[in-house]
Amino acid sequence: MDLDSDTIKMLFGLFGGLVVFIYGMNLMGEGLQKAAGDKMRRILEVLTGNPLMGVLVGTLVTAIIQSSSATTVMVVGFVGAGLMTLHQAIGVIMGANIGTTITAQLVAFKIGAYAYPIAAIGFIFFFLAKKRLIKYIGQTVFAFGLLFIGLNTMSDSMAPLASSPAFSNIVLTLGKTPVLGLFVGAVGTGIIQSSSAFIAVLQNLASQPVDAAGNALINLQTALPILFGSNIGTTVTALFSCIGASRNAKRAAIAHSVFNIIGSIVFMFFIPLFARLIQLVSPIGPEADVVSRQIANAHTGFNLINTIIWLPLIGVLAKIVTTLVPGEELVLEKRVMYLDKRFLSTPSIAMGLVTKELARMALTAQQMMESAKKAFTMSDMDEMKKVHEYEEIVDMLQVEIIKYLSMMLSQSTLTVNQSVRLTGLMHVVNDIERIGDYCENIAESAEIKANEKLPFSDEAISEITNAFSQVNEMVNNSIYALKDHNVALARKVLSKESEIDALEKSLRERHLERLKSGLCNPLSAISFVELVHNLERIADHCNNIAEAVIDDYNHKVESAEEASEEIQPKRI
Repeated sequence: MDLDSDTIKMLFGLFGGLVVFIYGMNLMGEGLQKAAGDKMRRILEVLTGNPLMGVLVGTLVTAIIQSSSATTVMVVGFVGAGLMTLHQAIGVIMGANIGTTITAQLVAFKIGAYAYPIAAIGFIFFFLAKKRLIKYIGQTVFAFGLLFIGLNTMSDSMAPLASSPAFSNIVLTLGKTPVLGLFVGAVGTGIIQSSSAFIAVLQNLASQPVDAAGNALINLQTALPILFGSNIGTTVTALFSCIGASRNAKRAAIAHSVFNIIGSIVFMFFIPLFARLIQLVSPIGPEADVVSRQIANAHTGFNLINTIIWLPLIGVLAKIVTTLVPGEELVLEKRVMYLDKRFLSTPSIAMGLVTKELARMALTAQQMMESAKKAFTMSDMDEMKKVHEYEEIVDMLQVEIIKYLSMMLSQSTLTVNQSVRLTGLMHVVNDIERIGDYCENIAESAEIKANEKLPFSDEAISEITNAFSQVNEMVNNSIYALKDHNVALARKVLSKESEIDALEKSLRERHLERLKSGLCNPLSAISFVELVHNLERIADHCNNIAEAVIDDYNHKVESAEEASEEIQPKRI
């Protein structure tokens, strides 16, 4: 059947409005994220085993980024990276379903008449403001206006459908066959990858009046199966995201599907009762005027009730998905564990993942140092082999982390704080890699010592063991300073560095005295001096890591003070 010009115009208007709506929604989420700064990462870090806290965090994060699919993909990545347990993830996913209903509530306010003024005001602040916070707020307001401009475009395009007999027959069929409505909602949302956008289309479509009495094109009971189907369709994104991921990541994605599918099927048996409940808590008036709010309230109500039902059953849901995806989680050392390209567009979270990968890299370097110590003091060749194996992992991590940071730099718009932090992380990667190199040098000295049977006195071995212990303390403190952003530990590392310099000088002098008195073999002198020098260089790189932590902290403090000065009124 050929499409006439009016139908083509309607389709272009519908899809054009949908594009503007989705763009506005994404831009608004981006503006809110930038305004929040690193708070997104901190919010996710406070997660505990308390399921209620997970629900609250999921609701808040999704309200900020305006997408339950994005939150769920984020959670799947965190579970795969070992940053979140399956039980925590399920709680966050439940909260994400509640948080995504905020968009429908905004749509139901019908402030489309003010869309252009809102967008204009936001545009002025977005493009002209010099202060970053004002600029991000302007971006959010501008995007909010765009969102409603898209809704207006869709609404105007869909108005002719109210008088279309063909479409009326389709609506009638959907009303008589709720399962078909469930299918339409699932497929439609799966195609556009956004339940918020699909439900916004449903709200606008339903709100078209079909007669002078104000009856709606789609009533609440007909809309409910479509809405339930939309909650199923939104799980598709997370399912795609877990392809090739770890078992726990797959379980988190499937938990999202199981949660929504079972909830939707159960609610299908109670459509008349649920519709009556929603009508009781919604405004009274002509159907076409109130159905958008009814759909929004139904969307919120469904996800809220579904969460309340499942919250005590998180353990049961975890067992279900563990049965569906059986087996133990395998952790391979020779691969990145935390870096996830899906978070490159959210720099605050991506940098948190980099920091965790760096901490793992530093722990591997620390294991290298322990093996190097045993190889040298005990002439243990098995430990020497371990050093070379650890070195391969450290080198691999260096390449992957730098590649990840470079991709973040090219794909994301970074704030000043984030740019400074990224530069610091680049330096830290190289410092940790150099620690690994010096450990390998010590292992090579151990090999020479063993092969040439170089003798060392008990006193020399005791001093070497003590030196390793002193430097290991620095390495340990620098790791946790980096991992936990602990400035006190970083300062402790800096204060220790001068002690190591003094220790190196003292060890050299005492070794020369032993040589003069004949207590040590002259052939051992070179190995001893080189080992002590390598340990001192490891301490220097720990010092660099600590300085990076302190510099990052100081820059954040300075930025916070500047922001505080920006919002304070100037005194005359």
